[in-house]
Amino acid sequence: MPPIHVIGGGLAGSEAAWQIAQAGFDVVLHEMRPVRKTEAHQTDGLAELVCSNSFRSDDSEQNAVGLIHHELRQLGSLIMASADANQVPAGSALAVDRHGFSDAVTKALEEHPRITISRDEVAGLPPEDWEKVIIATGPLTSPALSEAVLAKSGEDALAFFDAIAPIVHFDSIDLDKAWFQSRYDKVGPGGTGKDYLNCPMDKEQYEAFIDALIEGDTADFKEWEENTPYFDGCLPIEVMAARGRETLRHGPMKPMGLTNAHNPDVKPYAVVQLRQDNALGTLYNMVGFQTKLKYGAQGDIFKMIPGLENAQFARLGGLHRNTFLNSPKVLDGTLRLKADPRLRFAGQITGCEGYVESASVGCMAGLFAIMEAKGQDIITPPQTTAMGALLGHITGGHISRDDGAGKPRSFQPMNVNFGLFPLVEAPTKDADGKRIKGKEKSKAKKLAMTQRAKTDFAVWQAQIGPVREAAE
Repeated sequence: MPPIHVIGGGLAGSEAAWQIAQAGFDVVLHEMRPVRKTEAHQTDGLAELVCSNSFRSDDSEQNAVGLIHHELRQLGSLIMASADANQVPAGSALAVDRHGFSDAVTKALEEHPRITISRDEVAGLPPEDWEKVIIATGPLTSPALSEAVLAKSGEDALAFFDAIAPIVHFDSIDLDKAWFQSRYDKVGPGGTGKDYLNCPMDKEQYEAFIDALIEGDTADFKEWEENTPYFDGCLPIEVMAARGRETLRHGPMKPMGLTNAHNPDVKPYAVVQLRQDNALGTLYNMVGFQTKLKYGAQGDIFKMIPGLENAQFARLGGLHRNTFLNSPKVLDGTLRLKADPRLRFAGQITGCEGYVESASVGCMAGLFAIMEAKGQDIITPPQTTAMGALLGHITGGHISRDDGAGKPRSFQPMNVNFGLFPLVEAPTKDADGKRIKGKEKSKAKKLAMTQRAKTDFAVWQAQIGPVREAAE
């Protein structure tokens, strides 16, 4: 049969292509870099990480992201295998050496006998003789393709701003002021409990820092950008500061769970954390410090942070515009465009947010394409699973209602979270018969959700098992 075309070599497209090829079908993976570059990418590698190196929590019992990690691993995910092989210490999170990760994905796809990688831009709608297509072009979809899809769907795309955090050279950080510690000394995959660098601030330093952020010179918006909202999961730090002087102290700069190794008797008023960004440990990412500040302002303001007075930046922060579909209206329950069912979508363009989520939607799109190619009924994962819950949000879980200002709320990108899962019956008493309260009650509820998810996922995986066999 003709090959299945996958447009876009990010995490979603790479995972979709891998799943299809592993099932025995031919794939042509189209990646426009380096023929056409984007505002955010720096290399020509497939599955390049541009915003953060963290795959976030790897805890599959208490965290929805960790649960998606588990589900992807069960499906033989290339993205998760490459992440696991290139992990760097990051407390309770799974973080990776970005370049090693991309190199591993690129090598696996280039060497697969069923995959052809085509370095070209698909400008406009795919040719009619491409019978099956997965569009996984991400938030930086080329204008020509984006406009063609929108014209076909009859719906306007929504857009939001996504900001990138700065990266600092490790040897420029003052370790007489900064210290290594994970919050609450928590040990994560490959970690030691001392996986973050922490820079403390007293109240006076924090107040001066907030003033500088609010007054800092930021990038100007173009006319078409002025009414574009931010995605709340990736707000620029100066935007958070402007929302309230204490916002950062209860967000990325919270001091809880940290003790200054240089002055343990004095509790920091605020703390800036940096996370290892590469396997060599030579680069550290400023956690939660996405920004739209101009480069000159970034250098001046971030050097106000104790320990970063002489910081050398490998990359300063930046801002780019993300585009995604009004998926509940234009896509069906298996991610196909209602106006042209030969086109299936995957990744961030569908309205999921986050690297892991993007890969999981790519994985589902690949599996759905396999079932379709074999003439089988498409079985979607139950909404009780992490992947099923995310798919439900994308294809119909959003409820439009008035925001109180006379405007209907629109579909917005979403990270996977337990709020997308159906309610679950959780135990109310412990093994001794005592009533579970407080944090333990929350833990019991999350554990009940993840246990149910794993059971239901195993059942679903058994149902779709035949699609994983090589095609005849």
